Amino acid sequence: MNAPLPASLMSGADYRESLRRYSPNVFVDGRRVDSVADEAAFLPGINAIALTYDYALKAKYEPLMTAVQHTSGKRVNRLSHINTSSGDLLNKLEAVRLVCQETGCAQRYLTHDALNAIAQVSARIDDARGSTEHTARFHEYLHRVQDQDLTLGVAMTDAKGDRSRRPHEQANIDSYLHVVERNARGIVISGTKAIVTGAPYVHELLVMPCRNMGREDADFAVCCAVPLDAPGLTIVARPAGRPGEKLEHGDALFSRKYGQSTGVCMFDKVFVPWERVFYAGEWEHSGHLTYSYATHHRHSCIGARAGFGDLLIGAGALMCEANGFDPGKESHLREQMVELITITESFFACGVAASVYGKADEHCEVFMPDPVFSNIGKLLLATKIYDMHRIAHYVSGGLIVTLPGPDEDHNPETAARLSDVLRANPAIPYEQRIETARFIEDLTAGYQGGWYSVISLHGGGSPAAMKQEIWRNYPVGSKVELVERILERGIAADGSPAAAPHDPARAITRNRQPGKCCDTGCTTPGQPVMVDLPASLRT
Repeated sequence: MNAPLPASLMSGADYRESLRRYSPNVFVDGRRVDSVADEAAFLPGINAIALTYDYALKAKYEPLMTAVQHTSGKRVNRLSHINTSSGDLLNKLEAVRLVCQETGCAQRYLTHDALNAIAQVSARIDDARGSTEHTARFHEYLHRVQDQDLTLGVAMTDAKGDRSRRPHEQANIDSYLHVVERNARGIVISGTKAIVTGAPYVHELLVMPCRNMGREDADFAVCCAVPLDAPGLTIVARPAGRPGEKLEHGDALFSRKYGQSTGVCMFDKVFVPWERVFYAGEWEHSGHLTYSYATHHRHSCIGARAGFGDLLIGAGALMCEANGFDPGKESHLREQMVELITITESFFACGVAASVYGKADEHCEVFMPDPVFSNIGKLLLATKIYDMHRIAHYVSGGLIVTLPGPDEDHNPETAARLSDVLRANPAIPYEQRIETARFIEDLTAGYQGGWYSVISLHGGGSPAAMKQEIWRNYPVGSKVELVERILERGIAADGSPAAAPHDPARAITRNRQPGKCCDTGCTTPGQPVMVDLPASLRT
């Protein structure tokens, strides 16, 4: 086998410098930003993405943070790689957890999720048309992104306007992004994309539809790539984290360093050349793209929030120690810590299962994580994030929000006395106890804690959307037929019990799937870890 071609990977410093080559029209806190790379309000978000570049260059992380792109033979950053095996899915999941252990949310995994989904829809369109045009165009773009080691934002969620109306029915047509003109050189788009993660400090935006489109919505069915400084694009962003703020308990110990910005992206007659257009008007493929992206992204979110769970587990244990308790000996604290561990590893286990049961798309080599396990894992983290915060508060005690402000640590009239009376475990200095308390406050009881709660609940779709996908994909029919077989509802010609005939019109048996078992206990590239049982063993 030939060795992979050398990587052209940037460092975090290179990434920061690359942002200076763009001149986007960005606003934050009511003012225009002169240089995104040098804007203090965005520094925590830039730090988080920069770490994904630096980790890929570390020898100990290289096997996890890089991968060989099968269409080019080049080693690329894992977060811009196209998955072709269950092993790729597992490595991506672990890579996301790794970078989010440090940053809380590294953001760049959205690049991965969107590229994999667009690869799938490009192949699907080509198969429908009997061509290779869309896949070839996508690969050309993909290889450029990988060669330049770019970070892409996902402009998917439209402003939506009146939620009861479809895109073409909106009073303000710009509440959904749409094509306003087509010509020989490309398309012109207008409209609004909201909740775009990392919008101010990515290199390009991947525009995608956020819902299934009907024939009347064909102009809204558009997928393309837009440089961040394209004429006509304006980004109105919020700060990333809490840099430079003097809060009640001082500088935010975590969110002054890491955070994420989101932006509302307003497109006003933005021109996109055809080589950057993956489709425009193919309304019948919008649902497939939306579904594929959602499945990839929910799988990635599992790894991201597991990394956040690791932060809470470590901080909770430190707080127990600083308070003078050993959770191994204090049953009420041990129970809480085990519950926090169980929550974190339960939804991560769903991500592992989604990887193991992953399969290649029927139109191409892209491996999709199992949709049921992906959605169950995302639903668990979305709803259990509040329990994770509650447990952190329980094991920490009320000190995390009742501390005097840090200025008192330097007040000659109060500092010595506070250091004496607020010390608990004699082996843990006062300063360390208070620092841990303020760290947990930042993660769970302040602005950042509320932020993580909301993005966990709604990021990647609402819990209702995940429940819909679980029901849509879960093989309830297989379970129904199992019981009917035991109840002997349906008799074979020889008088032995058999499964009842499958009725495609019967709602509760519509979804079925074969059983699965382990193949060989390992996997080779392009082969799923878990394979379908032979047809003869399914009943």
